[in-house]
Amino acid sequence: MWNQFFLQEEYTGSDYQYIGKLQSDQDHGNGVVKYVLSGEGAGTVFVIDENNGDLHATRRLDREEKAFYVLRATVVNKRTGQKLEPETEFTIKLHDINDNEPQFSKEVYTGSVPERSDIGTSVIQVTATDADDSMYGNSAKLVYSISQGHPYFSVDPNTGLIRTALGPGDMDREQREHYQVVIEAKDMAGQRGGLTGTTVVNITLTDVNDNPPRFTQSIYQFAVPESSKSGTPVGRIQATDRDIGRNAEMFFTIVSGDGMDMFDISTDKDTQEGVITVSKSLDYEKKQSYTVEIQVQNTQMDPRFMSSNSKDMATVRIAVEDVDEPPLFDKASYVMDVKEDAALGAAVGSVSAMDPDSARSMVKYSIDRRTDMDRLFNVHPGNGSVFLLKSLDREENPWHNISVIATEFNNPRQISHVPVYIRLLDINDNAPTFATVYETFVCERTKAGQRIQTVSAVDADEPSAGHKFFFSLASEGNHRSNFTVRDNGDNTAGILTRRASYSRLLQSVYLVPVVITDGDYPMQSSTGTLTVRVCTCDREGNMELCNAEALSSSPGLSTGALIAILLCAIILLRSDP
Repeated sequence: MWNQFFLQEEYTGSDYQYIGKLQSDQDHGNGVVKYVLSGEGAGTVFVIDENNGDLHATRRLDREEKAFYVLRATVVNKRTGQKLEPETEFTIKLHDINDNEPQFSKEVYTGSVPERSDIGTSVIQVTATDADDSMYGNSAKLVYSISQGHPYFSVDPNTGLIRTALGPGDMDREQREHYQVVIEAKDMAGQRGGLTGTTVVNITLTDVNDNPPRFTQSIYQFAVPESSKSGTPVGRIQATDRDIGRNAEMFFTIVSGDGMDMFDISTDKDTQEGVITVSKSLDYEKKQSYTVEIQVQNTQMDPRFMSSNSKDMATVRIAVEDVDEPPLFDKASYVMDVKEDAALGAAVGSVSAMDPDSARSMVKYSIDRRTDMDRLFNVHPGNGSVFLLKSLDREENPWHNISVIATEFNNPRQISHVPVYIRLLDINDNAPTFATVYETFVCERTKAGQRIQTVSAVDADEPSAGHKFFFSLASEGNHRSNFTVRDNGDNTAGILTRRASYSRLLQSVYLVPVVITDGDYPMQSSTGTLTVRVCTCDREGNMELCNAEALSSSPGLSTGALIAILLCAIILLRSDP
């Protein structure tokens, strides 16, 4: 019966807004038919005249709030209430009018673009929407334009994409960094009478490295004491760069000058200043001033803006200040030799120091007694000659390490120390002795010329050509008929028998004196006594039995003497009450 009705939105009349008439075939005009309305807004938003089917809207409607309503209508007999035909559904659609201005997605946009960009470089895109019906007329068809921001930027009228409108030479961050652009979006395809929405776009030009660093002055002057150690700061030089951030970072280099090897330069990362420091020891007496040429450039270079002007140069003059310095020895250390038998007062060697300052103050020498607690040495205060105060013994201590002090006469606080290493030269003042205590025995049955012991010697001296020992039998005594000594020629000797048999009952112990002589000058010798026990041996010459006196700690007592001592002890024990 009915499909749809159309109603214009935003009606401003004082009466109800007429929509249309519902007509039924059962209505013959006799007043029997009654029209009934139901569905969305029935009875409130929409009303129907139950007698003739006229349909009205009771208030102003907004399409953007609700675009259509679905209702149902039927006719009934007024007297019986019986439906005269089935219920029918229909739609009321609201016709759009241009009553909504475009709205941007943000009130304020923020964008950026590198300075010096080419014309047409994209910056940012803005977007607006219109709540009106995009399917009906041009109410929602938008066109973008720029109302503030000329001549620096432009906007695409269809997409809202903002681009740069000037060339690289006109978009310089160092001249102007921030721009505020106002963009308009107008509906009705931009035609007169359309509604307009606006937004603000804050655009920042980001930095590129298009400016080189420049020194704040062409000549710098500094002074540094000659006593300054390596790494001591001398001064700071400053360069400025109109760029910012990493594009303003710089490094400094010493490129020429007579101080290239004497000084270094580095960059303070916080202040971007060049810090000049001492590299090598300075000496006012040798050179009083230096000049260096220093170059500065950016650490991050942009090839688009590189040129011969990308670096800057400055001259730095550094004066070396005189400092009262301590005496300076002509050597870092001294090694001296002296014979161990040198007489008291004998010269060991000499040290030499001088005042390096131009005043050339006199120097006085002394021994640091903390290094010579026994006061073995002394030094002449005027000429630095080191001499002996006490006797020395190489075998007791072959080296003596002392420290000599040099002091300025005019300023006793200026002192220097130097180590002196004194080596004692060996003198043959010790006789050789047996290398160990030998326990020697001879079998009762043996043969003449039988070797019963090999001996060697030691000597506390250290001759430069090495030790050479000679062995012989002492000339006096009856031992010569019993034993003999054979020098082996290799610093050892063999003890040999001169008889074929010995009797431990007749004599159980022999004392054999051996003379040991060294081969150095003056020759030194000593006599070592070898104790030989007489023992019973098996056929292979292995010891089986030796007399008690031979085993005792007093090998000079005879068997009879031992028996007598035992008898005396027994008598004393028996007479004890």
